[in-house]
Amino acid sequence: MLVALSMKYCKRCLYPANHPLGITFDSEGICSGCRVHEEKDELNWKERGEKLKKILNEFRNKDGKNYDCIIPVSGARDSYFIVDTIKNKYKMHPLLVTYNKQYNTKIGIRNLSYLKALLGCDLLTLTVSPKIVRKVTRATIEKLSSIYWHCLAGQTVFPVQTAVRFKIPLIVWGAHQGNDQVGMYSHLDEVEMTRKYRKDHDIMGVEAEDLVGVNGIEDSEIAPYKYPHDKEIEKVGVRGIYLNNYIRWDSKAQHEDMIKKYKYETTHQHRTFDTYNDVDCFNYS
Repeated sequence: MLVALSMKYCKRCLYPANHPLGITFDSEGICSGCRVHEEKDELNWKERGEKLKKILNEFRNKDGKNYDCIIPVSGARDSYFIVDTIKNKYKMHPLLVTYNKQYNTKIGIRNLSYLKALLGCDLLTLTVSPKIVRKVTRATIEKLSSIYWHCLAGQTVFPVQTAVRFKIPLIVWGAHQGNDQVGMYSHLDEVEMTRKYRKDHDIMGVEAEDLVGVNGIEDSEIAPYKYPHDKEIEKVGVRGIYLNNYIRWDSKAQHEDMIKKYKYETTHQHRTFDTYNDVDCFNYS
């Protein structure tokens, strides 16, 4: 006789117990993500905004010969809001960086092009050889059943590589996924981007070096996905902060604001009511 196993869902947001980032439930059946979300209505965001301003001022380039910070961007998600906030509100001079995932939609390409033009920023793009991407993807399908590892690995490491290469210590990310989705941390923890979090959650525990030898992959071929050595990071003083620790994060409201302000393009996507977050990728949703 077959017995159906029931999945536990949050009574408020309906997130399931098998969320890939991990989730917990309290005695009322409310998930950790919803409980941490409640902090947004309790924290003094004006005070936290001043803290962000202080951090940014510490990294502001004094002689004007270099960029003040790096902002990872794409043709979707919160890129417009992050750049608009850092450049226009806090008057920083950012270098935008993007990893070309090669699953690009026409809307995503346009959004990215308009982003650099409308906000007047320099953009550095990494496009890995399609031959190598195919090779890496075959390896990650075999190892992880994932065609998206190269995107996650590239998006999370290229900004760090660029920070080391150009000696730009500060990287400004948007929302910390573990914080905003499942309440992995409190906003008060002010968690920052680290090699460990990237490995454990973003790239599913598999570093670029782990792919060497799989389907004939050579060490030189996974260089675009290698995290810089700790000594390189320490020498430059690379630090990655998340804006959602200092600004009340509301992705829907932020996107609606960017649509009005910059004509950010949206579209209907499969399997979701969300029309704005992942419009740059034809298979993510």
